Amino acid sequence: MQPLEPKSRPEPAEDYQSRPSRNADVALLGIYEISKVLTAPMSLDAALHGVANLLSNFLDMSHGLIALLDTDGAPELVVGSHCDAALARAQFARLPEQVIGRIVVTQMPLIIEDVKQDPLFAAASLELDESDAAFISFVGVPIKDRGQVIGTLTIDRLWRPTERPAFRFDDDVRFLTMVANLLGQTVRLQHLVARDRERLLHDRNRLQKALHSNVYEAKVDVPRITGIVGESDALRAVLQKIRLVARSHTTVLLRGESGTGKELVARALHDLSPRRDQAFVTLNCAALPESVLESELFGHEKGAFTGALSQRKGRFELADKGTLFLDEIGEISAAFQAKLLRVLQLGEFERVGGSATLKVDVRVVSATNRNLEQAVAEGKFRADLYYRISVVPILLPPLRERPADIPLLAHEFLSRFNRENGTHLELTDPALAVLTACWFPGNVRELENCVRRTATLAGGVAITASDFACSNDECLSAMLWKHSPAPQSAGFVPLPITRTLKRDAAAPAAVSDDASEAELSADAVLAGADPRSQRERLVDVMESVGWVQAKAARVLGITPRQVGYALRKHEIAIKKF
Repeated sequence: MQPLEPKSRPEPAEDYQSRPSRNADVALLGIYEISKVLTAPMSLDAALHGVANLLSNFLDMSHGLIALLDTDGAPELVVGSHCDAALARAQFARLPEQVIGRIVVTQMPLIIEDVKQDPLFAAASLELDESDAAFISFVGVPIKDRGQVIGTLTIDRLWRPTERPAFRFDDDVRFLTMVANLLGQTVRLQHLVARDRERLLHDRNRLQKALHSNVYEAKVDVPRITGIVGESDALRAVLQKIRLVARSHTTVLLRGESGTGKELVARALHDLSPRRDQAFVTLNCAALPESVLESELFGHEKGAFTGALSQRKGRFELADKGTLFLDEIGEISAAFQAKLLRVLQLGEFERVGGSATLKVDVRVVSATNRNLEQAVAEGKFRADLYYRISVVPILLPPLRERPADIPLLAHEFLSRFNRENGTHLELTDPALAVLTACWFPGNVRELENCVRRTATLAGGVAITASDFACSNDECLSAMLWKHSPAPQSAGFVPLPITRTLKRDAAAPAAVSDDASEAELSADAVLAGADPRSQRERLVDVMESVGWVQAKAARVLGITPRQVGYALRKHEIAIKKF
């Protein structure tokens, strides 16, 4: 509504001309005092109360309300001039909803000269102590933040028809709009400060908890080791143990499944030890026959055997004062075990074909994926050699026990592939979900092969879920683990071939060509001990693997044909991405 000036009360010319100057002075002083309140260190509630009280001093008004609204338009904070929060909310509740709604929707000021005659206030119950002959004027302006209305600033004035009002509506709107702009900036600043304060308090509490936890101590103390990628608790525990063991010269036995990175850990033990400046020598005991293995470890003299054209130092000599890593030590023969025991106990040996006894100072780090305890019990491995090499055993966790490290490892392997081949491939989130859901019996080595194979065959600039061989039922590794007996790990339960959603070791289901057998097998797997219905569980599995039937079959331990039968039986539509 447009501001109206009562025609029955003409103003004197001199007073009319002097009023703009006086109003400008009052507005300037009011803005100055209000800005001091808003910049003072106080809470938002206290600042708004101070502004409301100042408005009552600079404006001849009956009531003044500052209301901050939430995203639904409901009052979140209401303050009034010289009244408490409860009374301010009650006064705001008496304002017609259409009045506040018009200010919010139009984002423009609203001026009503006489609320008694305005239809917007027809249903309003205004409690006034003045006589009914008085005019009640209403002025409301929006409070904005970055173009959005976050609240309203409203006042009402009371004056009598027989008196000339000592105010002008346009002056009020101009002054209140400036105040509302200051309020909007203050509210935004207060919210930013509160958000930063909450973040800082959260970070402080998190750090305080972490300072008293073993996990944080492991994060601080764990050294950076080249080639070992991961942030999981299982890996951190291993790295923490490596840091402790590396300080001594004790013999170490690394145990774990194939592909868990035993050679990298052996290298880390050397790099973090006092022997870091000396040689680090490696030998795979399973790759050589016994005769060649003896020459490789102890060396040989010239003419010791056919082809020995010159003297040659063995790995023990080359690793003198350093570290010797013997991989697959569980594969050596019983006869060679006795020869190895002597050098481990006394540090002495003779070259093949020689008679001179050589002494060396070598730290031996061994590795195996066999169950040496069972081999000792069966007489296939010497007990005295077992105790000599297993002074400090370190168990390396399989990749299935550290699924949180799979995305980090995948990104690292893809980065290496990009550097080697000059490409710029990236892994999408669905692709990472497929990798994280995999079982990877071959552990890190199998994951690296999977990433490199997929990157080589990828057709676009980003690797998606459909690029993986398992998504097309072409994963040869999965077929190998499904149809081959699981290898015996180093003292562990045999490797599980399939898994459920909880990564439990489930036996692979037999492939059946009969529809009834497919039905029974699928129903049995889906039912299990889960109290949910078969349909709900099947949907959960399909969603977890990106709706790839071949992957769901490996998760459930059944065939893709049985998964397809179960989907048709429960009338589950396949989602395509």
